[in-house]
Amino acid sequence: MNPKLYQFLVALFAAFGSFLYGYDLGVIASVVASDSFVDKFVDKHSAVSGTVVALFTAGAFFGAFGAGYTDPLGRRKTLALGSVLFIVGGALQTGAVDIGMLYFARLLAGFGIGILVETVPMFQAEIAHASIRGILGSLQQTMLGIGSLAASWIGYGCEYHWANTGDSIQWRLPLALQLVPAIGLASCIFFFPESPRWLIDHDRHEEGLRNLATLHANGVVNDAYVLAEYEIIKRQIEEEHTYGAKSYKELFANRSNTRRIVIACACQASAQMTGVSAIQYFSPAIFAQIGISTSRTLLYQGINSIIGELAQFIFFFLIDRVGRRPLQIGGNIMCGVAFLIGAALMAKYPTSSANDSAHWAFIVSSTWLFNFCFCASGTMSWIIPAEIFNTATRAKGISLSTMVSFAFNTMIAEVTPIALDRIGWRYYILFIVCDFGNALFFYLFLPETKGITLEVMNDLFENSPLLVPGSHWEPRPENDVDQVKETKMILQAAHVEEA
Repeated sequence: MNPKLYQFLVALFAAFGSFLYGYDLGVIASVVASDSFVDKFVDKHSAVSGTVVALFTAGAFFGAFGAGYTDPLGRRKTLALGSVLFIVGGALQTGAVDIGMLYFARLLAGFGIGILVETVPMFQAEIAHASIRGILGSLQQTMLGIGSLAASWIGYGCEYHWANTGDSIQWRLPLALQLVPAIGLASCIFFFPESPRWLIDHDRHEEGLRNLATLHANGVVNDAYVLAEYEIIKRQIEEEHTYGAKSYKELFANRSNTRRIVIACACQASAQMTGVSAIQYFSPAIFAQIGISTSRTLLYQGINSIIGELAQFIFFFLIDRVGRRPLQIGGNIMCGVAFLIGAALMAKYPTSSANDSAHWAFIVSSTWLFNFCFCASGTMSWIIPAEIFNTATRAKGISLSTMVSFAFNTMIAEVTPIALDRIGWRYYILFIVCDFGNALFFYLFLPETKGITLEVMNDLFENSPLLVPGSHWEPRPENDVDQVKETKMILQAAHVEEA
């Protein structure tokens, strides 16, 4: 099998952890809006919808924090741990009989998702060849979108079939189905290779070299590229064991680490502040303001998910060609434009207006067009944090940035229903300002990382200028795997000639 195809398949399977997150993001909107769920929980507790969403993301926040301490387990065991916690939480959600049980189940399932979402992109980055690392990293967002797509249509089908029957299967079935991929991930992840960088970092050098060869050279251990890559990884890890970060506090011990933390956290915070979570969680509430029914809203969400996956497919092939910077900057600008159009339409034609054409234009701009544009920048929120840290700081660095994502996600989940009720379309101004502000920040401070190995990131962030526009940087020869490979091949050829 082609090594790059094999890496893709391994990364794709690991990304079922992201599928679970996307599925929950999509399914919870239909669950909290279903009439049987409302009759059982919401009528008795008016704030339950926002709390059900917020507890999941709050649990994920603490799960991402906990994932920063799972490095001794390895990447595969950590993925299995997150899956098992999600399975328990998902089963309790499905069988919830009172509000307390539901809240606890959401918190536990969220904790498992926090572990998965932190670990999946890290695992993908560590197994990837530099030339396809963007594609493999984009599988996090791709599978998240596929999960949301599946949830949208399952939620729509259950809402439509059991509407006004009072049967709790209307919301229990969508919650139960998420257990299937979680069980598959937990039970099959050990059939795939452990991260070679993790193995080398934990003094399992021979096994790390074998896994590196399995992933990058069909198991040929003496392949020149594999040997060069192994040498660079080993050398950097030896240095990191002496100088690397051993706590969250030490992540800020030097300018290079601090710069990476700021960029990683900015990527995650900016993705949430595009407004994507407000649209994902509260489309029924937003569309209800313009007279659209819950079942029709779920249908539109299904269409929105299809558009998102088409966009993801397009950007999938651009990530390692045009680079991270253009997609991050351009995606944020276009998200801002989409919300600007939507806010202008709602201001001119308020919810009380009978202008159906304006309301349709709002749906197209603020959901469908927005979602297409978000796929460009949203994917970067997972790829960039996973690739910019070195081996010593990667687990805690990604953990911290993922915590920022869930913190902003939780805030939006709590604030959005109140904001929509009190200030309506003016709420979108917040996201418009953030979208254009995001684009400016990344234009100024985000260096391009496409096509370089993880071991070159130290060189990049230590020696490239803080302000990126107009700057120029080249990796040092001893950190460039291709140059090391060429040197090894020359030395091998010279040795053969001498013999």
